[in-house]
Amino acid sequence: MTSTAASCLVFLTMKKLEEVELCFPELLNSSCRKAVRPHSVSMLTYILLSSISLITVTLNLLVIISISHFKQLHTPTNLLLLSLAVSDFFVGFLMCFQIVVIEGCWFFGDHMCILYQYLGYIITAASVATMVLISVDRYVAICEPLHYPNKVTQKRVKICICLCWICSAFLQTLLLKDNLEQPGRYNSCFGECVVVINYIAGLVDIFLSFIGPFTVIIVLYMKVFLVAVSHARAMRSHTAAFSLKSSVSVTAKKSELKAARSLGVVIVVFLMCICPYYCVALTGQDILLNASTATFVICLVYFNSCLNPVIYAFFYPWFRKSIKLIVTLKILQPGSYATNML
Repeated sequence: MTSTAASCLVFLTMKKLEEVELCFPELLNSSCRKAVRPHSVSMLTYILLSSISLITVTLNLLVIISISHFKQLHTPTNLLLLSLAVSDFFVGFLMCFQIVVIEGCWFFGDHMCILYQYLGYIITAASVATMVLISVDRYVAICEPLHYPNKVTQKRVKICICLCWICSAFLQTLLLKDNLEQPGRYNSCFGECVVVINYIAGLVDIFLSFIGPFTVIIVLYMKVFLVAVSHARAMRSHTAAFSLKSSVSVTAKKSELKAARSLGVVIVVFLMCICPYYCVALTGQDILLNASTATFVICLVYFNSCLNPVIYAFFYPWFRKSIKLIVTLKILQPGSYATNML
């Protein structure tokens, strides 16, 4: 009788565990539980995120090839776009891991978990820093046009980009020091991927990666906007006949204003996509949000990486032209790097 009761108890326990759907059924009570969602919702999410990931990787790879290959595109501003495209390209790959953890289970071990989180933090910080550099570039181009060729050179921009990535990696190494030394130390069950940053370090990170940079971006672009408006009014008030030199000057101003507008759109979209993530960090997502909402906020950050090259395609004729040359394989022809792209 006792044996029968025990057998029934084991059977009921196993059945209950099957219904719960553990990440690692063989580990029983030490395994994390899968997120319970309708099959149709899970499939739709898989398809959506997979499509975004593929589009993000493909489009940003086109941007990287375009700016790297064609000599005429080796301008300081485009080098900053290249840095942004590199970070967006890696975001596309990181989305593959986000797709895997849709069900709430991490299957790649503690070391891959911390590597995934570490790279994600570095890429996000580098993207924010690159946006600051883009804002500075546009500020100097619009507000100090006579000094732009001397102040903003390819060499200086390359150094700034390298410092941007190095400082991002160094900062995240300090913030995630405990997690890097002992991966998985904060996991409560098998199948979880959790990193924890202490309160003081979290405040420093939010200030350096969010409040400080975003304040700089907004202030600089407000100044750019005011100067751009004054330039536009000045050009409208001087529509009479000019000398060739004056005509060229007006054309140059229009080109700079158009570039400022295009990059302004990139920055505004970036702020709209990444602000919810940092706002959640400021308010405490563990308290206010469930796992699904937190995942949505993270995916919104990823989605921005897909939008950037779409914006380039809409605003930059050179990007559309380079796509045609790449797709038709004309880029493989000798001397293609010298093609006129502007």
